[in-house]
Amino acid sequence: MRDIFTEIWESVRRNKLRTSLTGFAVSWGIFMLIVLLGAGNGLQNAFFKGGDQFASNTMMIGGGYTSKAYDGLKEGRRISIDDKDVKLIEGDAFATNVEQVIATVSTGETASYGKKSTSLTLEGNYPERQQMEKIELVAGRYINSKDIAAKRKVVVLPQNTAEALLPAFSQAQDLLGRHIKIGQFSYLVVGITKSDRMMGNNMAAAPFSTIKTIYNKGEDLDDITFTFHGLKTEKANEEFEEQLRAAVNLRHRAAPDDKRAIWIWNRFSQNLQMNKVGAIINVALWIIGLFTLLGGIVGVSNIMLITVKERTHEFGIRKAIGAKPWDITKLILAESVTITAVFGYIGMFLGMLTCRLLDKTLGQSTVSIMDDQIAMLVNPSVGLDVAIEATIVLIVAGSIAGLFPARKAARVRPIEALRAE
Repeated sequence: MRDIFTEIWESVRRNKLRTSLTGFAVSWGIFMLIVLLGAGNGLQNAFFKGGDQFASNTMMIGGGYTSKAYDGLKEGRRISIDDKDVKLIEGDAFATNVEQVIATVSTGETASYGKKSTSLTLEGNYPERQQMEKIELVAGRYINSKDIAAKRKVVVLPQNTAEALLPAFSQAQDLLGRHIKIGQFSYLVVGITKSDRMMGNNMAAAPFSTIKTIYNKGEDLDDITFTFHGLKTEKANEEFEEQLRAAVNLRHRAAPDDKRAIWIWNRFSQNLQMNKVGAIINVALWIIGLFTLLGGIVGVSNIMLITVKERTHEFGIRKAIGAKPWDITKLILAESVTITAVFGYIGMFLGMLTCRLLDKTLGQSTVSIMDDQIAMLVNPSVGLDVAIEATIVLIVAGSIAGLFPARKAARVRPIEALRAE
């Protein structure tokens, strides 16, 4: 092995410029591959950053309008979900998969404090909502079971709504523990949450029992949210949704397969679709990077062909004194893989360094979307798995690049080789 590397070094030393130029092509190819993958990961991370806002095993349903006639009733009929739908979902029919079930009711109101006022949506909620939607508290607490039982007039405000009710330069936390007026009633502010402009930044939470009683909502609900387990595949989720839709639709005398009678938002299915998009983007970046790397591979193959031609006489002597074809093939392949691997790792290192630089520059930049600041890149890096994959690509690329020249060298006839100049 030491003799092989000694010969490789001598060959490279005799052709410094040619080897350097070819190595640069390989380095550039793997450099672009790493940077593309890193930037792609950064874009996906930024795009999917809000994807963890809801627990991945949550499903939400709400009423819609029928799109077909059924059971003697015309299409276009409004479907309103109610308390009986909650009991249906909690019942034995779905007990295998359904865990926690909560409902919400809401109303639009005006909130005021002193001379300040702002509009908001007051939503009657349960404590479980905080975990389901991963609501982040800035100060105070969320709705609890005692609030529900006692029908307390307490409210949890989003940060920007709290700030809108305070004098200039005041902080949202200053409203904690104070009473504000919402509609015709006084509510105690018990918590401040981080505003979410993507999902609605004026959604205030109050106990479900309080809102339902004050506004005389009866049995009607705005939506039902529940967590589930045991549905691991897209097919299983689709089958569960069909069963759920059929059961709820039939309760309201709508066609079992009418997808407009009720709407279903499945967070798990959405995650699967987002992951598919991410996988497609990743494959596209690999293809672009590999085509860039192809230029370097062709360069290595060319230099090895020139090396074979220049060393034809040497190979003839080797074969004349007993060298086997595999000995010649092994030498050429080793030189090809070595050049590809060494320069490839240089490109890989520079690529990872560039990804770190992107994180420190573009990763700190944001764009404004719906009045919210969204990062352009989030952690634009490649993991150990990509480094291992890139290493395999380099070894395979070096082997392919040297395969044809190696076969040509192995087929050299000693007599013809000795005549070569």
